[in-house]
Amino acid sequence: MKTQVAIIGGGPSGLLLAQLLHTRGIESVVLERKTKDYVLGRIRAGVLEQGLVKLMEEAGCADRLHAEGYVHDGTLISYGDEMFRIDFTEHTGTPVIVYGQTEVTRDLYAAREKAGGRIDFNVDDVVIHGADTDAPFVTYTVAGEHRRLECDFIAGCDGFHGVSRQTIPLDVRREYEKVYPFGWLGILSETPPVNHELIYANSPRGFALCSMRNENLSRYYIQCSLSDKPEDWTDEAFWQELKRRIPADQAANLVTGPSIEKSIAPLRSFVTEPMRWGRLFLCGDAAHIVPPTGAKGLNTAASDVHYLYNGLRDFYEKNSTQEIDLYSQKALARVWKAERFSWWFSSMMHRYPDQSAFDLKMQVADLEFLRSNKSAQKAMAENYVGLPY
Repeated sequence: MKTQVAIIGGGPSGLLLAQLLHTRGIESVVLERKTKDYVLGRIRAGVLEQGLVKLMEEAGCADRLHAEGYVHDGTLISYGDEMFRIDFTEHTGTPVIVYGQTEVTRDLYAAREKAGGRIDFNVDDVVIHGADTDAPFVTYTVAGEHRRLECDFIAGCDGFHGVSRQTIPLDVRREYEKVYPFGWLGILSETPPVNHELIYANSPRGFALCSMRNENLSRYYIQCSLSDKPEDWTDEAFWQELKRRIPADQAANLVTGPSIEKSIAPLRSFVTEPMRWGRLFLCGDAAHIVPPTGAKGLNTAASDVHYLYNGLRDFYEKNSTQEIDLYSQKALARVWKAERFSWWFSSMMHRYPDQSAFDLKMQVADLEFLRSNKSAQKAMAENYVGLPY
């Protein structure tokens, strides 16, 4: 079997790249390790930068996003019972859209199926061959059947644990990592959100986030120990702890109910360099991970897709390698800025085990400076809504 672009990973970044390439007549085959239902069952963040929204529009997949997504012109930040608002449209003229990553993926699957694009699910034993040559190929098995996929390029969209990054030799790649000493316990509940905008809360008891998927589906998080397990937390214990961490007036308005999903996510910052080796290009979590504070994971993956898609367009339409040769440099320049923002926001909002009294005073000073300084608010708003590609 032969195609132009082999895409390893059938999550949102791989599907978005495939659909964008399809709009330009560039063929691809998507290889996904799990089933479609499994991919759609993963609960992820849902704050979309305008750059990602525009890519969905270009891919022809934004109708439902615009019909059902929630435009957010700002966000709320609290510390103790104090709360202030960062106005995105005032500072940048640009909002974000709250629309679940699962729904983004669902829309992309529908478009792929409508276009007749090939996706092989339940693939095992994926091996990338000849990535540093002009004739790369991928071998894999499906239901015990051995397959070989020849291609011009390989897009590694297979996440942190995938084969793509590991294919780049150790003497070529360099990895940077920070592991945070806590996790996020998150629940999904069929309840109205406590506020029409997201609330990021700094509390002496730890961080909390009040988010939503729609008017009757809410997503809440609290900072927890890495040793905790979801089953350690009853729904009642979660709601009580959340109420302790958000301002009293918000806690009084909180509608509680049974959780329909509960999980714990560890936090890490991770970047590998370079993001290209020969004809292999890394996208999204295969190359970098950010803490969920600020919702940059899916959005940084989208910026990777933007740079790679345009590079492949130039190759096939203009016979030019200039943009694909610059892919790693351009993608990493934006990735590191997103990493900085997520690290800064996480540092300001969470409680760390080794924080001194001085550290805590500095954290409050940082919050109060942000509350009172328009330039600081503008800088935060610019990063939150998404830096330009």
